[in-house]
Amino acid sequence: MIDLEQCTLAVCEIARRAGAYIREERKKFSLDSVERKHAHDYVSYVDKGSERLIVSALRELLPEAGFITEEGTADQGDRSRDSEQNHGPVPLIRWVVDPLDGTTNFIHQYAPYAVSIALLQGKEVLVGVVYEICADECFYAWKGGGAYLEWKSEKGIVNKLHVSSQQIQDALLCLQLPYNSEAYKPTIQRLIDSFYGNVGSIRMCGSAAMALCYVACGRLDGYAEQYIGRWDYMAGSLIVMEAGGMVTDYSGSSDFTQGNSIVATNGIIQQALLEVIWKS
Repeated sequence: MIDLEQCTLAVCEIARRAGAYIREERKKFSLDSVERKHAHDYVSYVDKGSERLIVSALRELLPEAGFITEEGTADQGDRSRDSEQNHGPVPLIRWVVDPLDGTTNFIHQYAPYAVSIALLQGKEVLVGVVYEICADECFYAWKGGGAYLEWKSEKGIVNKLHVSSQQIQDALLCLQLPYNSEAYKPTIQRLIDSFYGNVGSIRMCGSAAMALCYVACGRLDGYAEQYIGRWDYMAGSLIVMEAGGMVTDYSGSSDFTQGNSIVATNGIIQQALLEVIWKS
């Protein structure tokens, strides 16, 4: 039996160590080291180095767990993200790791960017940790334990999180722009046409993990994005739910952990976002 609270706190320290590595590398980072994975989708040695650090530490913490990782550095037998497709049975318990969420922001020295780590058992998220590197903010939650924000620089002060109570007409929404621009254009145009001028305002922050955490702490009231990876949203989704919010996929299903879309809100405005998404 995993002690989820102690596991979460241990993951917070791992995320902070990865964040410290990323912060130091940014001081000497060169655009020459950037690689293009797909159109407008970038990676660098920093993403890969952070992932190796995280995977090594998580293997020590929970040796029986497998991995779903963005950069594939954990690809060894049934521990790899590819094991789901190519290597037979997948471990029931898996770490879901984004070693640097918001790589484009990182490249341009534009906050926020973060480390995101979740523990997934089947379709249930047990642990979620997101460490925002620029502001030194660690958001975390474990199943049934609530959601929290800690600033290490403030001598370990921890705040319990709760979503906002804003109605749609006053809501601050985050409507992100995924890399699959051609497929997503009709949806984002519909969302902006419907909400621009009819809500408090609209933002784009460039990090799915952080958009979710901002919903959890009430800085945002709602967030929607499609064509993203599970590593982008898995940790943040638990943090939103443990803060009293609602998370579904674009179909409105709460069974979102195998998909590529997320709608996360304070619960009050969830239906308003979904109804616009559903319009043909």
